[in-house]
Amino acid sequence: MTEILARAVGVTRRYGATVALDSVDLDIPAGRLVGLLGPNGAGKSTLLNLLTGLRRPTAGRVELFGRVPTDAAARRELGTTPQETGLPATLRVGEVVDFVAHHYPHPVGTGELLDRFGLTGLHRRQTGGLSGGQKRRLAVAIAFVGRPRLVVLDEPTTGLDVEARRALWEGVREYSAGGGTVLLTSHYLEEIEALAQRVVVIGAGRVLADGDLDDVRRVVASSTVSFTATVAPDLPGLTRDGDRFVLHSPDADRLVRDLVATGVDFRDLQVRPASLEEAFLALTDNHAAAFTA
Repeated sequence: MTEILARAVGVTRRYGATVALDSVDLDIPAGRLVGLLGPNGAGKSTLLNLLTGLRRPTAGRVELFGRVPTDAAARRELGTTPQETGLPATLRVGEVVDFVAHHYPHPVGTGELLDRFGLTGLHRRQTGGLSGGQKRRLAVAIAFVGRPRLVVLDEPTTGLDVEARRALWEGVREYSAGGGTVLLTSHYLEEIEALAQRVVVIGAGRVLADGDLDDVRRVVASSTVSFTATVAPDLPGLTRDGDRFVLHSPDADRLVRDLVATGVDFRDLQVRPASLEEAFLALTDNHAAAFTA
């Protein structure tokens, strides 16, 4: 059976009267890249803090490598990058990496690590002279220096431009391809689609969906039909996106038949299932509506 590296069982976390997590169950199996999605305030960072031993649950049980996460021994094979990080401004990039590397028995070489995360040539640069994107990439790279079995990344590419974000993706993919395990949160749905093998959606402190990308998309029983036409057909729910008309329906076959029946001349017909963004918005919006009803 696949080893479970981190686990939350019936976990609740309260901050005074605020319930940040409400009876959450989550397993992180070895060798998987898991994406954690949710709107601001959904409980994502709280869950990561519990799994990495920075907080204790109010109720329920949390495990990291079979131990209590607050046990220092449980964190020896863990790499993590929180949302907020600070780097000593006067230290050089290589010095920062070397300092962290000395805490581990078999660290990744400094040059190899910097190359992996698009920081080649910055070995002697003081961290105070790095751009914001370079500092963020360095903070993420440090999470991998000890060859951890599990890496937890909280919004790893926030503030990065597209090129820097994709360079960081390649570093994460390389680690994952070698059998490493990653749990990451992100505001970028494109990032989750590009990296994650499994997606967990949480809202108001509860797990709303958990599965691979197709599983999560199927939660929203809807397809998108788009086409180009010279005139708009008389169909309910029709919208326009640039030079194309767009319709959403739980029954794409019937929608296409209805389109043909209008007699409108159309071309470039495309039918696709709900995107991860559409599924995410539907899940969180529906839960918010039910929660406030």
